[in-house]
Amino acid sequence: MKNIMRALSVFLAFLFILFLSNYIGSHNMGVLDPKGIIALGERNLMITALCLMLVVIIPIFILLGFILWRYRASNKNAKYTPDWHTNLALETTWWTIPTIVIVLLSILTWKSTHYLDPFKPIDSQVTPITIEVVALDWKWLFIYPDENIATVNFVEFPEGVPINFKITSDAPMNAFWIPQLGGQVYAMSGMTSQLHLLASEVGDYNGVSSNFSGDGFSGMKFIARVVTEDDYYVWLNEVRNSSSSLTLLEYNDLAKQSKNNKVKYYAQVEENLYNKVIMKFMPTMDSMKTH
Repeated sequence: MKNIMRALSVFLAFLFILFLSNYIGSHNMGVLDPKGIIALGERNLMITALCLMLVVIIPIFILLGFILWRYRASNKNAKYTPDWHTNLALETTWWTIPTIVIVLLSILTWKSTHYLDPFKPIDSQVTPITIEVVALDWKWLFIYPDENIATVNFVEFPEGVPINFKITSDAPMNAFWIPQLGGQVYAMSGMTSQLHLLASEVGDYNGVSSNFSGDGFSGMKFIARVVTEDDYYVWLNEVRNSSSSLTLLEYNDLAKQSKNNKVKYYAQVEENLYNKVIMKFMPTMDSMKTH
């Protein structure tokens, strides 16, 4: 009976691993399905770090199972050695291997931290596109300063072109994240942060808020659409034909709390609107005098 249960446990474990592998391969798992050079580097970093840690973890679990089986109560042949204090070979093994793993992880982390730095521009012969991002309650505003257009809950850019995101918030602290293209970066009021991404494949990728910010947090999502360069210019003309303009008055209305907002285009944007949003939280000379 015990042998049957062991065989059944191994079979069920195999089925679970098979199901998990198939599910990951057939579903959009975000960080495990990268579509950009930064996301690819982050995924490879996670997998490499996991493999290094498994060098220590797997032998530990194997030894745990062996010890539980070898020294079970029913095994009368197990040798009882309560005064066994040290073994030079074993001590050297279980101190040396973890030390090597930690050193390798340290080197890997140091190099990856600099290579995947979100503030570091991506080396490319292609001219980058700057997109200004404002986190609102509970929506995302994207401003294209070079094109003088803006969108809500939708951002589009061509494949193979570096994108320089400048990120701020006109609401509680938030976090901007497109899992298949790169890591998250916090959006904070009165400050600007940066994120440099490059998409290597055409497609629609989910963008989310990864920092809880209130009642409408679950609906604070957007689509990041990566297209060919020709399709990108077609889309720019479509936005320019919109009847809406993002003036400061219109922006103040947009900034009010609202949930599950639909995509919206603005054909024109008030000059320096992004900087005006940041400066709202900067102390003026008059306010400093009163204090």
